[in-house]
Amino acid sequence: MNQPIHDNQINRVLLKPRFKMEMKENEAEVLDKFKNQFANKECKYCGKVVNHHVVIDVPKEEDHFWSPQLHLEVEKNEQNTTIVRGLFGPKPTVWTMFMFVHFAVAIAFFIFLVIGYSKWSLKGDYTFAMIMCISMVVLWFVLYVMGQLGKKKGYKQMLELDDFMKKVLNK
Repeated sequence: MNQPIHDNQINRVLLKPRFKMEMKENEAEVLDKFKNQFANKECKYCGKVVNHHVVIDVPKEEDHFWSPQLHLEVEKNEQNTTIVRGLFGPKPTVWTMFMFVHFAVAIAFFIFLVIGYSKWSLKGDYTFAMIMCISMVVLWFVLYVMGQLGKKKGYKQMLELDDFMKKVLNK
């Protein structure tokens, strides 16, 4: 998957698109390109280089809840080339919150399912538990739609981050 953010792939179920590139420069040269770019006062994009990782954010004035982040991992290859692995995704706080809500909904679904089954097997009224199970499924779909809308809202910024990275790497 060389171009994970190409237009015809926006509808794919890729929560965090990934890519991999091979560079002729060594890893220090690749990392220095980003360090120099981030040190430039005219650089539009915020970012940081830590060890063999580069994190690129959208400009503060364009930042919103669904703004993506580009995380690059730079590593040496056996053939004296450098492998750059990239990952587009939401900011870690947004991703953590989103996954926490997903797990909370899943746990609630199974709790209400067990309660409903217990009530059913004891010939009790299990209506509330089943309504809650159905509500959890509906909530899962709402979360999915929210994620897709967020991905579409941040797509233009993802393309901008991709262009910036390619410009820095001369690709």
